[in-house]
Amino acid sequence: MSFTEPPAPIPLFKVFMPESVMPHLQQTLMSGHIGEGPRVPEFEAALAQWLGVPSVVAVNSGTSSLQLALRLAGVGPGDEVVTTPLTCAATNEPILALGGRAVWADIDPTTGNLLAADVARKCTPRTKAILAVHWGGYPCDLEALAAVARQHSIPLIEDAAHALGSSYQGQRIGGYSDYVCFSFQAIKLLTTGDGGALVCKSDADDQRARRLRWFGLDRRIEAGDCRWEQSIEEHGYKFHMNDIAATIGLEQLRFLDDNLARHQAHAARYDAVLQGFSQVRPLARSPDRHSAHWLYTVRVDRRAAFVAHLQAAGVAASRVHVRNDRYAMFAASAGGALPGVDVFDAEQVNIPCGWWLSLADVDTVVQALQTYEANA
Repeated sequence: MSFTEPPAPIPLFKVFMPESVMPHLQQTLMSGHIGEGPRVPEFEAALAQWLGVPSVVAVNSGTSSLQLALRLAGVGPGDEVVTTPLTCAATNEPILALGGRAVWADIDPTTGNLLAADVARKCTPRTKAILAVHWGGYPCDLEALAAVARQHSIPLIEDAAHALGSSYQGQRIGGYSDYVCFSFQAIKLLTTGDGGALVCKSDADDQRARRLRWFGLDRRIEAGDCRWEQSIEEHGYKFHMNDIAATIGLEQLRFLDDNLARHQAHAARYDAVLQGFSQVRPLARSPDRHSAHWLYTVRVDRRAAFVAHLQAAGVAASRVHVRNDRYAMFAASAGGALPGVDVFDAEQVNIPCGWWLSLADVDTVVQALQTYEANA
C-alpha cells in the first residue's frame, strides 16, 4: 500500500530570492569587498531613489535602524517612548537597550494602528519620542501623530518594517516623519537576508547615523589621508550593512514593483469578496492611505475555528505578533487599560496575500473565506 503526502498548504510567508542574484553574489564574493564596500552606497542610492527621499542609511537589521532612530531622538536612561504593544518585540526592545521605558498607547481595533488621541494622553515631560508601527503595511494617521509630536516638541519615529511600498497622502512611506525605519529580514517584500535602513529627515542626523552604525567613526576619509588620528566622539555600534546583503538588495529592487503589485492585487480581490461579510471582516481603509499589504489581516470572532477551516482547505492562516505588554521584560512599562488592543489582539488573523500566490491559489483562499462565512 502506498501513501500520498497531502499537498502543502498555501503558505502565509515565503522568501523571495531570484536566481539572477547568483552571478552578482559571486562577483561580490570574489571582489575582495564583503564587508561594507562599494555595493552598500550603491544600494543606498538606489533605494533612496525608489523611496523618493534624499538619503538612506543601510544597516544590518530593522532592529538596528530602530535603535539608531531612538538614539538620535535622545532616548536614554529613564526616558519614555510612547508606542504600541501590538508589534514584533524588535520594535520595542531597542527602547530597553537604551535604558528607556515603553509607555503603551491604545490602537484602533479596525486598523491595528496607534490612536493619536491616546498617544497624546500618554505623553509626559519624560516622553522623548513617539514610535508608530504601520500594521501589515497600512499607514498610521501620520498627520495626527505628527501634530501630537509637534505639540510636545518630540520626534515621530515610524517602524515601517511592514510598509515598504505603502503610501500616505500620495507619498511613499519614508519621507514624512523625523525617522523612518525599514526591515529587510528574510520574509519581507524586499530581503537582503537580514538588513534594514533608516531615513532621517535632517542631514545632521543622517551623518550622525552613519558614524554611529560603524563604531562612531567617520568613514569619509580624504584621498591619501588615514584614520589613525581620528577621535571617536561618542560610542557607536557594529550596525553597518555589508556588500553581500547590499548585492542581494540591489537585485531584489529590480523585482520590487512587480511583487508589490501582486500583493496589492490579491488584497484588492479579497477586499471585494469580503464586502458585506459579517463573520470575516477586513480592516478599515482610508482613501489617502495605500497599504503594501505585507500582511492581509482580517478580524474574526472565533479565530481557532477560522484557522482550522482554512487549514482544512489547504490555506495557512495565523495571528501575527504577541502583544509586548505580556512579556516579562516590559514589566516596568505602563499604559493602563488598552481596550482597542484587547479587541484587535483577540480578533486578528492573517491570510496569504503575497507575490507567490497563483490565481488558482487566490481562488482557493476566496472559496475558503466564502464557505466559512456561509457556515459560521
